[in-house]
Amino acid sequence: MNDYDLLNITYPTVDHARTEMARMLEKHPTNYSLPQPLYNDPHMFRVDMEEIFQKEWLFVGMTSEVPARGDYFTVEIGQNPVLIVRGAEGEINAFHNTCRHRGSRICDDHRGKVANLVCPYHKWTYDLKGNLLFAGTEMGDAFDMKKHGLKKAHCKVGGGFIFISLAKDAPEDDFDTFLTNLDEYMEPYDVDNSKLAVESNMYEKANWKLVIENNRECYHCDGNHPELLNTLQEWDDTNDPRASQAFLDQYARQSAEWEAENIPHERRDAGHNRNRMVRMPLKEGTQVMTIDGEPGCNKLMGRIKNRELGSLRILHLPNSWNHMQSDHFIVFRVLPISAQETLVTTKWFVHKDAVEGQDYDIARLRKVWDATNEQDRILGEENQRGINSVGYEPGPYSETFEFGVVNFIDWYSNTVQTNLKK
Repeated sequence: MNDYDLLNITYPTVDHARTEMARMLEKHPTNYSLPQPLYNDPHMFRVDMEEIFQKEWLFVGMTSEVPARGDYFTVEIGQNPVLIVRGAEGEINAFHNTCRHRGSRICDDHRGKVANLVCPYHKWTYDLKGNLLFAGTEMGDAFDMKKHGLKKAHCKVGGGFIFISLAKDAPEDDFDTFLTNLDEYMEPYDVDNSKLAVESNMYEKANWKLVIENNRECYHCDGNHPELLNTLQEWDDTNDPRASQAFLDQYARQSAEWEAENIPHERRDAGHNRNRMVRMPLKEGTQVMTIDGEPGCNKLMGRIKNRELGSLRILHLPNSWNHMQSDHFIVFRVLPISAQETLVTTKWFVHKDAVEGQDYDIARLRKVWDATNEQDRILGEENQRGINSVGYEPGPYSETFEFGVVNFIDWYSNTVQTNLKK
């Protein structure tokens, strides 16, 4: 039996799915799309959640979303609610958002501010370090408060980005190199002195891998993203074989200006196609990714003085891509919901002193990416519908236009196979 004989089969157990996934990935050529079950089978999806989203480092948000003691936001990683909170000493903590009494979620709001963390069910109370402060006299004299603090998730910060891992032991890889790169490349933006202007949440009826695949190529851009292409140049970096001489000349001129302002721009990679950053010029005559390329905010970010910084593109697999520009930046977070449903969150940040309606207009900030996200949602959902067909079989990627997709599939395959053996 080959993979194409397995179309539209739902695996009877997760263990069966693990075995079949390992077999499929071992024999799968990374320059082809994946076998159908890896895009639509519920048990295969559970393996993805357990081997990727419950083990790897995930982007969850920015430090400026929790600027002061007690500020928090919540996030759902599959069926795992997580709480991100700024501690009393300025540190950022990540906890499993589940009470040590009977498991209720402690914080059910998306954002908030607290002095202590109080479970709404029975009022068990924790401090901002997760220590249990109050459980009531009903627990008896023998009850040990010290053994019932909140369970922590691994948490690391770099360049204002917050990452968590739900693994029992933090992943051992070169992730700290990526965090160091983020610190360097994000320094001009002074993220701690930015603020969240607005966010959107889009539910896409497509497997999370299709969402990432779509992002990792611009092969589809010319026919689908007119608003985005008002400013975006499709080249991946200066080594892109498609890059024109005019683009290379523009990059040489603008990068010299960036260097004069001590703005990092050269491509940095850290970790088997997983983490990378590079600053790329936008189209000549445009400054930021607004509908007309004109400023999105009157106040520049951090120490930036040059409005023509292009876009610092930051990739972190499995769940984030980002565009940092002179007067605002945009972060994207992908979280799987089911085998064929994904939550895509987009957040726009501006200088913390910028005044809405005076320095920036939210509708103007959002216009390009609202349109692009909706276009991508339709593309992803149609992609999923076609993959669900009995007529689907994996097809070849373009090594010129879709090498970013090849890199993603390569990372995904290697990561899952490695984690399945642990």
